[in-house]
Amino acid sequence: MTGGNKKPHVIGASETKKNRPKVLKSPDHSSHSHSHGVSTLSASKTQHNGSLYTGFGVVAIGIVSWFVYQGYLETRVNSPLTENKVAFPSSHDFPERYWGSFRPGVYFGMKSRDAQSLLAGLMWFMPDLAAAGNLNLRHLCDQGDNLEQYGWKEHDGRNFGVQVIIDKFIQLETSFVTKLGGNHGGDWTARIQVEPRMKELRGQQVTLFFYLTLDDNGKGILQPIRMIDNIDTSGMEANESVKFLGLSAVHGHTEKLGDFRVSFHHANQQSIVHTAFLSTTVASPHLVKDALQSGLRLMEDKRSKERHISLAGTLFGKDDKLKQPNFIVHQVTGKLPLQLEIVYESNSFAERGTMLRGEVYDALLQKYREQFRTQFESKFRLNEKGFSEEEQDFAKSAMSNLVGGIGYFYGSSKVQSVHNKEPVPYWNAPLYTAVPSRSFFPRGFLWDEGFHNLIISQWDREISFDIMAHWFDLMNVEGWIPREQILGSEARARVPDEFVVQRNNQGNPPTFFLVLDAMFKNRPVRDISTLELEQLNRLWPRLVSWYNWFNTSLHGTEPGSYYWRGRDTASVRELNPKSLSSGLDDYPRASHPTTYERHLDLRCWITLAAKVMASIADIIGREGRKYHDTFVFLSNNELLNAQHWSEKAKRYADYGLHTSNVTLRRPKSIAGQPKPDKIRWVSEEPTPRFVDDTFGYVSLFPLIIEILKPDSPQLGQLLHDLRNPSLLWTKYGLRSLSKSSPLYNKRNTEHDPPYWRGPIWINVNYLVARALHHYSVVEGPHQTRALLLYNELRENLISNVLREYRKTGYIWEQYNDANGAGQGCRPFTGWSTLVLLLMSETYV
Repeated sequence: MTGGNKKPHVIGASETKKNRPKVLKSPDHSSHSHSHGVSTLSASKTQHNGSLYTGFGVVAIGIVSWFVYQGYLETRVNSPLTENKVAFPSSHDFPERYWGSFRPGVYFGMKSRDAQSLLAGLMWFMPDLAAAGNLNLRHLCDQGDNLEQYGWKEHDGRNFGVQVIIDKFIQLETSFVTKLGGNHGGDWTARIQVEPRMKELRGQQVTLFFYLTLDDNGKGILQPIRMIDNIDTSGMEANESVKFLGLSAVHGHTEKLGDFRVSFHHANQQSIVHTAFLSTTVASPHLVKDALQSGLRLMEDKRSKERHISLAGTLFGKDDKLKQPNFIVHQVTGKLPLQLEIVYESNSFAERGTMLRGEVYDALLQKYREQFRTQFESKFRLNEKGFSEEEQDFAKSAMSNLVGGIGYFYGSSKVQSVHNKEPVPYWNAPLYTAVPSRSFFPRGFLWDEGFHNLIISQWDREISFDIMAHWFDLMNVEGWIPREQILGSEARARVPDEFVVQRNNQGNPPTFFLVLDAMFKNRPVRDISTLELEQLNRLWPRLVSWYNWFNTSLHGTEPGSYYWRGRDTASVRELNPKSLSSGLDDYPRASHPTTYERHLDLRCWITLAAKVMASIADIIGREGRKYHDTFVFLSNNELLNAQHWSEKAKRYADYGLHTSNVTLRRPKSIAGQPKPDKIRWVSEEPTPRFVDDTFGYVSLFPLIIEILKPDSPQLGQLLHDLRNPSLLWTKYGLRSLSKSSPLYNKRNTEHDPPYWRGPIWINVNYLVARALHHYSVVEGPHQTRALLLYNELRENLISNVLREYRKTGYIWEQYNDANGAGQGCRPFTGWSTLVLLLMSETYV
């Protein structure tokens, strides 16, 4: 405990009389002459005034200094670290990855890796099936659309991607290929192929909208190039003749792209029923769907008299004198099957040869697909391991969805420290990152990204290093990185306000140390490339600051103890105050948050960080003794056991002020008033103790981080408990919280369902399987049991994820511990993609 039984030292009345220093009385000056008394009094006044002025000056300086210091403290949270940036300054340094599908939140979109990029995107609907007032227009990845499946089948992160989207009545294949050349990032072509899912739907109509706009604050010129015919409008008071306008191309210019041309090509003109366009302005890219819908009209073809839902052409407000569009849409309505090709060409690409479309496109796409398949097998060896073709296709799709979900964002976070009365903006910065879920979390999350890059680094080290560089460049002067990145209007529009602000006392687990460990463990320095060494050297000062932030900001009251900040000490509606910064959200901790808590998982994360820091220091020739010493100290099994092993429960646990007797109860209702929410009810006084009524993922961290000695009795106990079905073991994977724990599958508030209180999570299961594999090859008394558990757990996880994918078409956020069913959001091709590394048995 912080204070123990010591009380503050207070001076009592008797002590004051007894111990107060004696005051020396001045000698009696009453016999001195009057004149001497006057001069003494005058001198005294002068001295008094001087002292007074000096005192005022000191106080004023103190006040000014205080305000200056407070201002300094207020600015630290959004002041960038002054070390050199890690990411290369220009995206043109990576021309192969300058253009890509870097808009993970839309079903299909293209953008460049620039601030204020040109954005391209797709929307679609079926006119014959449009309900009154509802087109069911598809654009953003949305679980509410209830698509049977969507996702990338193959995507290399550099040159191409092929995606299949299965809507209710149609199947779309969206693909793209990039081509290097010129001075502004080269060319690209996208192809949209739409097929009916049933033969009887052949000939039904589908409408595709392909649009171009500019990212937030983007400046440039977009000019539509038209095709013209005549039609009539219908449903208007005056049956006024209008132009039937389709687009052949859009010409444009931006500072980063120079001059460019985007052209539209239809493979079979006979299948085209109607084309149209929209040229207008939009205030922000997140409003493009609204702007498009506002530009739709019901029109009648003058010749055929057929009615079409059609874009209205040029639309500008009455007060818009410039009439310069920043949002242009090409519409094509055609009979199934339908194909649209979009060709982007940079004017600086002087000798491109034949346009990248048709058979030329087919040939280049096929070349990249064959290279992808060869590279995939060489890295993951699934065919060699005996997996079926269907299982290999699943694995390729899983990884492609992760890589194809990499986005490029630009903007600023909202952050706050204890010194800020209101949130303040972070600096504007780019972020190149994968995302956990295109439908539900299409933005960057710090601790997720470490897990993502365990896979990406196996596929393409350059991409992985670039991602880490962008994240580390978001570090402030304190060494803190905001844990959730909501950059730009498209990302901000999808996040409730209460989750936008990031607080600098909260930091996610430092999972990038997992990635660096995997990338460089057991690699001789001679096998590490010059570029990798350069990148590590650029990264080093920021790694030092990050490590220091964790080690100093999250330390506990005892040496070697740490606790997550941010738990609500005054919560009345939470059964157990959440530790969001831990990444494990509602996983049960001590019932009453205090400053003397000891969090086992955080201690283990910092142990890993110290180990990796020492290793990298050795690789690049930096001083790493203090990191090595910290690792030795924190990995000491005796100290670990003293701080976290409950001898009574025979398990590792957190420590804090805790009671098991906490429930949610509804207060009595007041007549005529709404029913009050349930509140927390504590029926037993908490005491300082181990939180050993809980057994779950946190209990496994000494195993996960592999800091237990191979002959440790505690390791043996953990392995024994791991296989107990009444605790964590299921035939689908390890549940997050044991069935015997008081909060197993309990809601944290009346409105918050259990999250880390039972469901099976693939990221932690992967780490456990990896650790079991480690202990199965290290000589010790528990080696055989570790091997048996490893083989069984690996098989259970792979089988269940595959079974649910076949059944539902998706990889899921989590899996039900009772029946293995996928649940949470979908698709969740973030850390659930670690099933690929389980299949390939990749653990280094």
